[in-house]
Amino acid sequence: MARDPLFHASGAGTEARGGEESSPRAAGRAAAVRNNVDWDGLRRRMSGALLRPGDAGFETARKLFNPLNDDLVPAAVAQCATVGDVREAVLAAANRVPLAARSGGHSYVGYSAPHGGLTLDLRRLSTVRAHPDGTATIGAGATLQDVYTALGQANRCLPGGSCFTVGIAGVALGGGIGVLQRKFGLTCDHLVSAEVVTADGRTLTASATQNPNLFWALRGGGGGNFGVVTQFTFATDPAPALTVFRLDFPAGSVTKMLTAWQPWITAAPRELWANLNMSGGAIPRCKVAGCFVGPSSACNPLLNDLVTRAGVRPDLRRVEDRDYFKAMRFFSGSPDRQSFVASSRVLTSHAANPGAVVSLLKDRLGMDLILDPLGGAVADVDVQQTAFPHRKAFATAQIYASATAASEAAVTRSVGQVVAGLADQGIKDGYINYIDPALPDWAKAYYGPNLERLRTVAYEYDPDRVFDFPQAVTHT
Repeated sequence: MARDPLFHASGAGTEARGGEESSPRAAGRAAAVRNNVDWDGLRRRMSGALLRPGDAGFETARKLFNPLNDDLVPAAVAQCATVGDVREAVLAAANRVPLAARSGGHSYVGYSAPHGGLTLDLRRLSTVRAHPDGTATIGAGATLQDVYTALGQANRCLPGGSCFTVGIAGVALGGGIGVLQRKFGLTCDHLVSAEVVTADGRTLTASATQNPNLFWALRGGGGGNFGVVTQFTFATDPAPALTVFRLDFPAGSVTKMLTAWQPWITAAPRELWANLNMSGGAIPRCKVAGCFVGPSSACNPLLNDLVTRAGVRPDLRRVEDRDYFKAMRFFSGSPDRQSFVASSRVLTSHAANPGAVVSLLKDRLGMDLILDPLGGAVADVDVQQTAFPHRKAFATAQIYASATAASEAAVTRSVGQVVAGLADQGIKDGYINYIDPALPDWAKAYYGPNLERLRTVAYEYDPDRVFDFPQAVTHT
């Protein structure tokens, strides 16, 4: 969930951040945890390391990307080196302590560091192999940098998120929005099969022909539910030549830009993806950044059209032709750990009142409201064909604000006010990979018409709720 001035995160993990004492994190700290796991026995059975408090490396291994979650301390971290390690860890901890898998660890509230529980650290399962038939097998612990590097070397492409340290598992399981989605679809749309360790220790293949209900659920149903995915097989596309761009606009022009950007991106060819990043302050500012599948000679006229529609000249205009890997790196942001509070909304159509939306950012220094357009190939898939429900929506919105431990409560309130203000504009649904425990009716907001089927799948594969957390699909 890197603090990227161009993009922020696109399709990160499935954790979230909520309010202070009502947050899942605070509740997890306060809850009494029944701990009767045979840790020594699990350590002997594992090929990888099992780290417990006081062990060398535990402090580093337990921490997620967001330092605001550092007070979540699991009882152990299983550094799984094999699928067998995952199986042993699940069976040892099931219904004894909280249990969660982690890959990139880009967490809003820290669900992948269960306080007093067991973290299944999948980062050693990170091999990426591109195959002659155009598919790629990718370990669930691989980061987007791992994926883009290996596929770029093979001259292949997989649409996905932006921040290089985000894990592929969180991206794909939540749907996987990104800069190539209007042309190539979501990450989950390319999933061919997944290897899954279930709550009872079985290793299953989920595909269109094997465990098809589970396969459906894994494409947008969110991480942390159903089981632990250890490996994905994706269909890839030939890596295209791309154009990346960034246009910074002067302070005070945000309402004009939002008014112009919405019909412009709606009418744009699916080869073009461009988000609108609005930054708060005494006078809010904005920038448009994006990616075009094709050369800059074809992209520049489209950008000229946006400038003409808005009647605002950019202070900065940067347009570059790049190959696939270098284009993905353009959006990658900083790999350093960063403290933030965030939430999301989904725009089913254009904002009813752009001026009212922009006014929510006034005097909110350090807060960004980022609109990422959907449409194109995303909308080619039916709403209930996969678990991702926002196929016909116009855009996702991420509300992202820098915070420190001292300012966290105030920033959380401020983010909540912006979320509520968007709801007043009729912008109410949310994206599961930008999960927020404070979102009203969150289960319906994230899953819409797919919620009940997801609950049925969860009960089929995890009837005892081994993979449980405050926003699991089994919760009401």
